[in-house]
Amino acid sequence: GQYVILGGSWNFLGMPNAAMIHEEKSLSSQPDFHIGSIPIFGRLILAPMDGYTDHPFRLICRRWGSACTYSEFINAMDIEGKHPHIGNRLFFSEEERPFGYQLLDNSPDRIALAARQLQQRNPDFFDVNLGCCGRSVCSRGAGASILNDPGKVTRIMETLVQTMNIPITAKIRLGWDDTRKNYVEIAKRLEDSGASAIAVHGRTRVQAYSGNADWDAIARLKETVTIPIIGNGDVKTPPDIDRFMSHTGCDAIMIGRGAVGNPWIFSEKSRSDFSPGQIYETMEEHLLASIAYYGEEHGLVVFRKQTVEYLKTMWPSINIRKDVLTTSEWKLFLKKIRAILI
Repeated sequence: GQYVILGGSWNFLGMPNAAMIHEEKSLSSQPDFHIGSIPIFGRLILAPMDGYTDHPFRLICRRWGSACTYSEFINAMDIEGKHPHIGNRLFFSEEERPFGYQLLDNSPDRIALAARQLQQRNPDFFDVNLGCCGRSVCSRGAGASILNDPGKVTRIMETLVQTMNIPITAKIRLGWDDTRKNYVEIAKRLEDSGASAIAVHGRTRVQAYSGNADWDAIARLKETVTIPIIGNGDVKTPPDIDRFMSHTGCDAIMIGRGAVGNPWIFSEKSRSDFSPGQIYETMEEHLLASIAYYGEEHGLVVFRKQTVEYLKTMWPSINIRKDVLTTSEWKLFLKKIRAILI
């Protein structure tokens, strides 16, 4: 396709446009669920992942069927301190709507201050990060560590609900560890404080991403509250989607690691459903989007970690993998990818 820049974003001529798809769905069908008053058409959503869910990747996933969009977490301290590089995390396009900023901090007041400033950018909702298991985040009392202070969870949600005029959601884990699984209490507090939806990762903070996600716990949470529950954990293939939905009864599924290098999951298709040429076309589209957003040099650097996952099972050898990933000129990079696939 011919590559063009459209209104600060990017597009391939002839490629489906997510906003138009969303409009068509809204005219032809009932929403799958609502976040507050916002209708959500679709049951699969790209999870916010630090370092991965930037604007280009979010838009790729949106075009393949992700039903709404969450930003990477926005550190409220960076908003307060006007961090010089925060802009790349804040940008979103109309095509990504419904769009929500995910806020992270340990201070209810600072989160509210960040939300007030970000509301000027007109997001559709805000999400509170109560699930990040990163050491640097938890060591300062943010992310999943807030689950150890249910009172603070209540204060954060009440403060945002009372001061914002758009829906507020939250993403949580099951608790800190196996001895402190307080997700039912946390969910009830969030609902009572006015949350419009809850996304839950079926692991504790201590588990991080190890072991298996507890789908039984997610099902229990869905039975406990009346607001929408978006389940998260161990959904990597189309059969997983159906098993997860029937097991948990959730309103939607949030897919994180299973979507990296695999945006086709949002159309409920597998990599094996596509020819090598079609895989190359998606990779080319993604790389050009990254270059349009970040510039040639940094756009390629950012895309490399996606490349590792796109070609996870397709590398001819370790040496070829190393050669491709150290190529610094993007046209040559694409030529080498094409040689592997086609």
